[in-house]
Amino acid sequence: MKIIALPAFADNYIWLLHDGGRALVVDPGDAQPVLQALQRDGLHLAAILVTHHHPDHTGGVQALREATGAAVYGPARERIPAPFTALKDGDIVTVLDIAWKVIDVPGHTAGHIAFFAQDIEGAPLLFCGDTLFSGGCGRLFEGTPAQMLASLDTLAALPGTTRVCCTHEYTLSNLRFARAVEPANQALIHYETECRALRERQMPTLPSTLSVERQINPFLRTRERTVKQAVQDWQSTADDEIAVFAALRQWKNEFK
Repeated sequence: MKIIALPAFADNYIWLLHDGGRALVVDPGDAQPVLQALQRDGLHLAAILVTHHHPDHTGGVQALREATGAAVYGPARERIPAPFTALKDGDIVTVLDIAWKVIDVPGHTAGHIAFFAQDIEGAPLLFCGDTLFSGGCGRLFEGTPAQMLASLDTLAALPGTTRVCCTHEYTLSNLRFARAVEPANQALIHYETECRALRERQMPTLPSTLSVERQINPFLRTRERTVKQAVQDWQSTADDEIAVFAALRQWKNEFK
């Protein structure tokens, strides 16, 4: 089973997973990179997985369905190009002979979902859309800080070996903010060096792993003393875990 990050737009990734013959794609905002990859590698597109409704994740769905006949799976509580199979938390959908568990992760959007596979060639795999990024998390366009914190807690509780396939190359800008929050975090400093080297070679920084993210991502570390103190230094009124998370997200929104 091979996983490929197809670049799209300025900084999106469309994830393509295939077994040499059949393929699935995740959040195809643009059909063209997918069609080119299918033709190049001689693949049949079996399914399209969608995490949320934003156009940079759904814009290519209709063209791909028409071109390939692929089945479409997406969140039950969001408007996805129909027809599609509507999914909610706890559902299991089998694609490429892999059982994908659906996890509700509201926050970035109200009905955002993630797809989790327990074992693909020895390690779990997570397609998390715009909920969790390497070193960061999505903006709260429709959900609340409490919802996003709960969603991130759910993802952080998955096995540490889980490969994290998010959908934007935001890593270096996220890590610059993370260093402002935890300047003495040695794991963060080391990880940033690795990511810079990858980008200098025009390679993706993704997938990350949850074990790495738990060490370096401030949005998964809001209960750590160092992160909590940094947030309270920035906003002294952040006096409980939801307020700390909300203040951290606001700090990131305003960070230059």
